[in-house]
Amino acid sequence: MALMVAAGCGVVWAKSWLVGAPAIAQAMAPRLKGLVLDRYTQPAERRVRLILAVREPATGRAIRVRISLPVQADSPAAVEGSVVRLRARLMPPSPPRLPGGYDFARAAWFDGIAATGSVLGGVEVVTPAPVEGGLAVWRHALANHVQKFLPGSAGGIAAAFASGDRGGISQADESAMRDSGLTHLLSVSGLHVSAVVAGAYVLALRLLALWPWLALRVRLPVVASAFGGLAGVGYTLLTGAQVPTVRSCLGALLVLAAVALGRQPLSLRLLAVAALVVMLLWPEAVVGPSFQMSFGSVLAIIALHEAGPVRAFLARRDEGWWIRLARHGAMLLLSGLVIELALMPITFFHFHRAGVYGSLANLIAIPLTTFVTMPLLALALALDLVGLGQVAWWGCGQSLDLLLAIARWTAARPDAVTQLPTMGAAAFLAFLVGMLWLALWQGWVRLLGLVPAVVAAMSLAMLKAPDVLITGDGRNIGLVSEDGRSLAMLRQGRSTFTRDAMMEAAGMAGVAVPLDAWPGAECNAGFCRVTLRRAGRDWRILIARGKALALGPTMTQACASVDIVVAQQRIFAPCRPRGLRADEPVLYRTGGMALYLGSGRIATVAQSQGQHPWWRAPSGWPEEED
Repeated sequence: MALMVAAGCGVVWAKSWLVGAPAIAQAMAPRLKGLVLDRYTQPAERRVRLILAVREPATGRAIRVRISLPVQADSPAAVEGSVVRLRARLMPPSPPRLPGGYDFARAAWFDGIAATGSVLGGVEVVTPAPVEGGLAVWRHALANHVQKFLPGSAGGIAAAFASGDRGGISQADESAMRDSGLTHLLSVSGLHVSAVVAGAYVLALRLLALWPWLALRVRLPVVASAFGGLAGVGYTLLTGAQVPTVRSCLGALLVLAAVALGRQPLSLRLLAVAALVVMLLWPEAVVGPSFQMSFGSVLAIIALHEAGPVRAFLARRDEGWWIRLARHGAMLLLSGLVIELALMPITFFHFHRAGVYGSLANLIAIPLTTFVTMPLLALALALDLVGLGQVAWWGCGQSLDLLLAIARWTAARPDAVTQLPTMGAAAFLAFLVGMLWLALWQGWVRLLGLVPAVVAAMSLAMLKAPDVLITGDGRNIGLVSEDGRSLAMLRQGRSTFTRDAMMEAAGMAGVAVPLDAWPGAECNAGFCRVTLRRAGRDWRILIARGKALALGPTMTQACASVDIVVAQQRIFAPCRPRGLRADEPVLYRTGGMALYLGSGRIATVAQSQGQHPWWRAPSGWPEEED
């Protein structure tokens, strides 16, 4: 075990050293000339994202940057392989804005992205793409072709199935898919790869069986497995070979290998081999929700079907077809419920929310997608070669409209989504230990895994939302009401990103109001002073509204009369509040903060970052003399 842990650490460090890209030192707005590596069209948001290989202006090193641009600034010739020139506002990849938030800096490090930003002006194509007809061009053409026949979100979902491009789905429909537990259908992963591989396998097996000479001399499952594997690899490449798709393709290839060898295709040993392969190639994926949810769901399915009572329930017997159909339908519902329960801790930990009716929605949505939508989509694309795909496109659109109707109806049910504040790592670890114990052991001893799971579930019932949320740059602060239904924010711009992050951290879906509308708030042009009643006492908070701070004596007196001071700039005047001073030097070291006034606990982003290279260097600010 010690050797395996050491080997795992070595793999992670080696991958980080091989692909990691140090972020740019500071924000800048240079003119760039670079090679387009990837292009993502997002028509629902009316923007395009480009991944460029450029030279960093300050040092000349080769870096990758991700640029967003509105559709009106786009050039259709700016495709993979072309050289473009543009001016962009660049920023280092952002760490979590608040404790428990999404760590884009870590994801960017392993993706080799050193900066993100937006274009200023337009895009000039200096050199067109030298090769026409590559996979990237085919992928974009396929997505455009699908959306020509199926407009709106239905076309966006169809394009996601066919090419991996999900940019055509509206934000409202994507939220409905998420709240109904169906968002996994939008990402090309296990379900889609399995449908393609299984379709190719069955089709090859049936067609080859019509040739008696071949059927008597060759093991047709082996040949059909080869066809299924080729179809899976081709589909993976066509959809952009994203990590979840490649991971699913590797799992499907292992299943096909087991079928060709006459072994049990779905077993815990096969799942362990697939997980080992993924951890060797993408060790950073282990801490992400995609790896945990995909392997967790398969593990739950295998463990459920290997249980003695379930095997007895599914055993073949002499009965009518309608009874057999009812038993399999009940088993499908039970499988969905078990998967929802197994994945709920993962979704709470990463997203702070989980759908309640996902098992019921998936009971219809998964068969609909697998056996109706994807075959009709493949048939429509095939018939388009001879100009006869209109009927298939109509049927495909109807099935996708039904899928969206299921998502919207499910998401609109009362209490369809359960939200929680940020879950601690200890509770999440207890859940994982309990679920792994339940899945890996046999007999009644496996029920001991319920003990840590129940303890973790009880800890979730006692979770409390933070009282104060402070972003890492100090530009915004959120005050959560005592009933957890409203949030007061210092700034409310056009972007909802910060507001959504604060509501997510607080586990709430209420409303956000301006800070000066908080009951009892005293605000002027430079500061706001508010009072929170928590744990039987009043907490007074002084918040700087901008970069201009008061003069020395005035600032010193204001600090002495409050418990907490928050400012996005360094406070040079002597400032000694009774509790916490969160100005620029402090926030640079800690990142975003969550304050729990009742218990006196402070959670920071830095507590989860350690000495990883994607976290910013130790602060250069001198220690405060006071």
